[in-house]
Amino acid sequence: MQSEQSQARLNPKVFYPSSVAIIALMVFAFFLPQHADQLFSTMQAVIVENGSWFYVISVATILLGVAYLGVSRYGEVKLGPDHATPDYSLITWLSMLFAAGMGIGLMFFGVAEPLMHFLAPPNAEPNTVAAAKEAMKTTFFHWGLHAWAIYALVALVMAYFSFRHGLPLTLRSALYPIFGDKIYGWIGHTVDVFAVTSTIFGVATSLGIGASQINAGLAYVFGIEISVANQILLMIGVIAIAVVSVMSGLDKGIRRLSEANMILAVALLIFILALGPTIFLLQAFLQNTGAYLSDIVRNTFNLFAYEKTDWIGGWTIFYWGWWIAWAPFVGLFIARISRGRTIREFVLGVILIPSAFTLFWMTVFGNSAIDLVLNGDSQKLAEMVNDNSSVALFVFLDQFPFASLLSVIAIGMVVIFFVTSCDSGAMVVDMICSNGSNETPLWQRVYWAVSVGVVAMILMAAGGLSALQTMTIAAALPFAIILLLSMTGLVKALRVESYKRESMQLHAMPSSLSSNKESWQERLQNIVNFPNKKAVQNFFDNAVLPAFESVKSELQKTGIQVEIVKNDSALELWVSHGEEHDFRYGVHRKKHLQPDFVNTDNNSLDTDDEQSYYRAEVHLSEGGQDYDIMGWSTVAVINDIIDQYHKHLHFLHLLR
Repeated sequence: MQSEQSQARLNPKVFYPSSVAIIALMVFAFFLPQHADQLFSTMQAVIVENGSWFYVISVATILLGVAYLGVSRYGEVKLGPDHATPDYSLITWLSMLFAAGMGIGLMFFGVAEPLMHFLAPPNAEPNTVAAAKEAMKTTFFHWGLHAWAIYALVALVMAYFSFRHGLPLTLRSALYPIFGDKIYGWIGHTVDVFAVTSTIFGVATSLGIGASQINAGLAYVFGIEISVANQILLMIGVIAIAVVSVMSGLDKGIRRLSEANMILAVALLIFILALGPTIFLLQAFLQNTGAYLSDIVRNTFNLFAYEKTDWIGGWTIFYWGWWIAWAPFVGLFIARISRGRTIREFVLGVILIPSAFTLFWMTVFGNSAIDLVLNGDSQKLAEMVNDNSSVALFVFLDQFPFASLLSVIAIGMVVIFFVTSCDSGAMVVDMICSNGSNETPLWQRVYWAVSVGVVAMILMAAGGLSALQTMTIAAALPFAIILLLSMTGLVKALRVESYKRESMQLHAMPSSLSSNKESWQERLQNIVNFPNKKAVQNFFDNAVLPAFESVKSELQKTGIQVEIVKNDSALELWVSHGEEHDFRYGVHRKKHLQPDFVNTDNNSLDTDDEQSYYRAEVHLSEGGQDYDIMGWSTVAVINDIIDQYHKHLHFLHLLR
């Protein structure tokens, strides 16, 4: 499946059209902001009126599809070779998920949205206990499983095809089962250009919103004037930090900022929980979760068809469109950090754990804010939410001890969240424009990080951010179609994977693992031997290579193309089957720690490291099979190749 194009550093057919499209849309929104806003608002209104049902059915299908993949037999499949291990620890992985996925949204809407629904609920009397229940249930619905399922699907599709099948880590790879090698043509270029444009404008509009919240916080705490000039200065500062983070790379910049922000977020959460109505909040979390889960089917398919209202367009459809529009960015980032995890582990990690944290955050901040208004008579908080939602968090924190310190921490968290969004967005766009490669020149990563800031600053100065935000939501409609197609392709590919696993269970006629001359004593010595690097290399030269050459010679007599590939630590036999899946049998030299019972004086041990020995492990196209053939005779190696090849042919039979 892998194309030579995937090895290129920069794909000009994506990079230049994306840059031109971004500039053209930015010029339109800058010079004609009112016309742009009117055009995109009209588009969004038409979509909500005529296509809201499609958004609803698409998001419901995505949630059900991802949940099915997590609990089905496909859940054991790894996002990478069979021998792959996760690149990041669980805590680091979850921290980066949180920072890229929803961190900034929780800071902005954690207080504001529950209060907005409380003051103007869709199905209850405002400012009542019923309104409070409805507000939290609605907030949970917008920020819960559906949103993370959208991210999970995009990430799962890209991670599977990239890490398991060697395709580029870009959006085009999701369509491989449907379009095949055509993804390397105009179809793939168009999809990737769409992903780049959507990501840049999505991150830019969020950067503008974040700058307004930071400015509002500074104004509330320190009296700094709220102005476009100050917000532009704040964006310059955020971009400067983001550039430094981008230059540091994923494993340093984004990783460390994400971990730091997770620590701050948990600390702030615990502080509010401890100083607020603790028992009430714990009770409310359980009740909110129960109400959310019990009504999830009804709410998922509720289009207010009988109650003519524009509420669903302003809230639910807006959110579904926003999550879908952000999915190329967040999904690719999640895919990049999820290599080595099984599909089941991935689904649990990406959907359930972040959703649980998100809903708990919304309960602690949202229910506390509602309680202050409902029972604490804090009308100022309600008024500020209606007047300027950017300052709602800081007015809320003002009701607690150490209010100034908490506000400063909150401002710092907003800054870090926007830095991580900006630099992870730049990394994602750079990868899309470089055929999925993360090893790109520094100027490319800096170019995209600066581009996000320039777009946000120019549009904020011209008042065009609102227009681009509306455009981003409208653009989610065609991408929803792409998502459904990609999910179909993923299921199709996983069915092929299941046939492959089924074929591996085939028990062919037993073959001897040794030559007739080899005694059982020799076999036992091979089992308990712990050879050094040189011994394994000699085994490669004297047993594996002759076995490969014998099989190659015999297969070539039947007209089958066979190639032997060598590198410093492996020998591989590649058998080509044209349009069908090729067969690969490799023997890889792997270093391991020796068991405690081994005699360290044994001359077979690695002379450079007395604690290590080497294995000759078999790898197939799916990755390492975790069994060692060191010490086998040439005939035994040939028999094992034939056994595995027999299973591969049975796999091809199952596919036909």
